[in-house]
Amino acid sequence: MHFTGLLYRAHNPVWSRTPLSGEGAARFGGRFNRIGRPALYTSLAPETALREANQVGTLQPTTLIAYQADIEPLLDGRDIAALEPFHMRPADLADPSWRDMMLSGKPVPTQDFAETAIAHGYSGLIVPSYARGALADALYLVLWDWEARLTLVDDDDRLGLRTS
Repeated sequence: MHFTGLLYRAHNPVWSRTPLSGEGAARFGGRFNRIGRPALYTSLAPETALREANQVGTLQPTTLIAYQADIEPLLDGRDIAALEPFHMRPADLADPSWRDMMLSGKPVPTQDFAETAIAHGYSGLIVPSYARGALADALYLVLWDWEARLTLVDDDDRLGLRTS
């Protein structure tokens, strides 16, 4: 699968100066990345990005950014046939117990799946949003390989990242 267009990401303002790093996901782990594996959790809509970034508790300070993307190959986590070689089903990807497994030091099937997908050359995964209150058609893209595939949209240099 190939995706071209805008992607959105809402993240902790701590990461505002490094919006392409994936360092937060690497430090804390996520549904589709082990601790130590950088990842960008992006979405196809700003509302989905906000829900994904604020899944626990009340809305916290958040920086919403956009990227122009040209990403391939992507694994489609909604496609049963695409998941079959990985011995996964869409319901397995949605399992809410991943965080408890990770925090207790147990293997996390979705993280193992992601490592296998990466080994097969996938740059990312498109899946429905599992965030509380997300619309049925809300999608997000988890990216493991985005170098030279994403361009931060910051025409006015609001993040102050330009060096010239």
